[in-house]
Amino acid sequence: MAEQYQETDFNSEEEEVTQSDRELVAFVVDHCDKWRDWRDTNYETKWDEYERIYYGIWSAEDRTRDSERSKIISPATRQAVDNRVAETMEGFAGSGKLFEVTDDGLDQERTDVEVMQALLLEDTHNNAYINNVSSIVKLAEIYGTGVGEVLVKTEMERIPTTQQMPGEQGMAAVGVTEQEKVVVKVKPVNPRNLLIDPNADAIDDSMGVAVEEYVSMYQIVQGIESGVYRKVDVEPHYEGDDLDPSHVEATTYEDDKVKIIRYYGLVPQEYLEEVEEEGEEVVDLFPDESSADRLSGLVEAIVVIANDGTLLKAERSPYMMEDRPIIAYRPEVRPGRFYGVGTVEKGYNMQKAIDAQLRSHMDSLALTTAPMMGIDATRLPRGMKFEVRPGKNILTNGNPAEILQPFKFGSTDASNYETAKGFEAMLLQATGTLDSAELVKSAAGGGGQNNGMGMSLAMSAIVKKNRVAMASFQDDFIIPMVKKVAYRYMQFDPDRYPMQDFKFTTLSSIGAIAKEHEQQQLIGLMQTLGPNSPIVPVLLRSIIGTSSLLNKEELMMQLDQMSQPDPQAQEMQQQQAQLQMSLVQAQANELNARAQESAADAQEAQARAQKLITETSLLDDKAKIDLIRTLTANINTKDKNEFDKRVKTAEMILKERTIDSNEKIVNMQMQAKQNNA
Repeated sequence: MAEQYQETDFNSEEEEVTQSDRELVAFVVDHCDKWRDWRDTNYETKWDEYERIYYGIWSAEDRTRDSERSKIISPATRQAVDNRVAETMEGFAGSGKLFEVTDDGLDQERTDVEVMQALLLEDTHNNAYINNVSSIVKLAEIYGTGVGEVLVKTEMERIPTTQQMPGEQGMAAVGVTEQEKVVVKVKPVNPRNLLIDPNADAIDDSMGVAVEEYVSMYQIVQGIESGVYRKVDVEPHYEGDDLDPSHVEATTYEDDKVKIIRYYGLVPQEYLEEVEEEGEEVVDLFPDESSADRLSGLVEAIVVIANDGTLLKAERSPYMMEDRPIIAYRPEVRPGRFYGVGTVEKGYNMQKAIDAQLRSHMDSLALTTAPMMGIDATRLPRGMKFEVRPGKNILTNGNPAEILQPFKFGSTDASNYETAKGFEAMLLQATGTLDSAELVKSAAGGGGQNNGMGMSLAMSAIVKKNRVAMASFQDDFIIPMVKKVAYRYMQFDPDRYPMQDFKFTTLSSIGAIAKEHEQQQLIGLMQTLGPNSPIVPVLLRSIIGTSSLLNKEELMMQLDQMSQPDPQAQEMQQQQAQLQMSLVQAQANELNARAQESAADAQEAQARAQKLITETSLLDDKAKIDLIRTLTANINTKDKNEFDKRVKTAEMILKERTIDSNEKIVNMQMQAKQNNA
């Protein structure tokens, strides 16, 4: 039985419950009951079994056959879930930054977004966002849907300080100063505690969404004392374990619990007293008591109800964006449905097949390894308890060889275990994960001759799936979470977060397996290019940037310093360049001088050739004149043919001299061409 608390006296009268309060509570509770019935009918049995599979808890309803005795459960699904969670969280927080905020392209002032990013990263690290997001991702992989609730709280922060003591020089007092601090946290919500309109496939498109859970009684009392909740009479109340986050415990704690429904959604405007007090008139557009009339004039509100009947809080949405503080992540989306598909559901059939094979193997071992005997019961002493153990004496009424006979049910088939391993490979294939044992075996060179190529293809497929999964996780969860958290800080802590119109996007990295695969590709490319390639420093920077080294920032800074030129080395390079230019200029001048000298020699040779040609032509003319004189001198008048003979002889001599002259001219021309060349 739950403890009975006396009525709490808060030095003031309790607030009166109005008719609007009753109608508002009835409206919210009625819708929540309908949504809960639909959810439990379709998902409760599945979720219970998914939870047992992940945590390795056996139940009689999980038997695959009536004669099954073994209760073993394979850890294949748990390994797949843990791998998926690890890959997602590595992409979310592996680089050290949970997210990266970038400004829109039209904004020329980028410093404001940089400041906001630094503040958000500081606050998220201080408020356990990594652990909470990891829990949400794990819930999504088990149940198909992970839910987070964005809560705004005011906490008292204690800061150690040192103050100078008045009147005492050199003396200081060490103490603690307290100051209020606005804190925005993301709380994981089990899908069992979430209620949503079945007609919607997204939180913003639904009529409303509610979180129902049991909370400790002291939280309700603190809320009433601080003014968050109305001053009403609330008693501890426990109905059952339906709202417990897990059903794996044998017993549940029932004391000091209060059932709470936090409803975020649309409610009739007329039910909110504060709206009526503002004097706003609700116009009736539909017939009274009709379905349309009950759903007309809806406004976004926050309603908190205790024990399905006590209104603790009711107000219009206080958030400036009028958004609902609920975010959800689904690894795989079912079109038209809010609840998604997780890793456990993807590998469900193979998990059942693995368990059936393993249990069959274990049951067979029980029959083939335990000693059994065939006994003639009529020849045993009366009242004897028959058992087989070392050193035991067995009494028989006759020859033991005739009375006792060892009995064995054949032998255990070893193929059951191999078949289970085949089913496990199918499960990992269905869930898109890797088997760590097979991964190590392939890396060590096992698994056939073409294991390298097969491993590369498998890794490529895994990398592609991880990229798609990270893109979905970023769009569905990270971006809405960062925006909601940033808007809450802007609204409730404007001194620290100046109110500005930020348009930003978030980025995340890839998973660990994808990083390792890309690093191996970059290392192979560096080996191909060689150490002297100018691209090697860029590739090395990419490898270090995607690594998880603790001194990654230091290495990046050293790489940047190495890429910057040394002033002394740069000056020496400039001097060497100047010397090289001077040497090239001197060589060019020398070649020009040689060319000019060669041109002068060619001109001189050409002049000599021309002179020789002229002299040769003059010699030819002189020879002709001398020949004519010779022909006409001392002619024998008696011989009539004397003159003709002399003419023929002269012609032959002239031809010979002409040939010699032409040869000399040709030789001189060839010599001139060689000199010009």
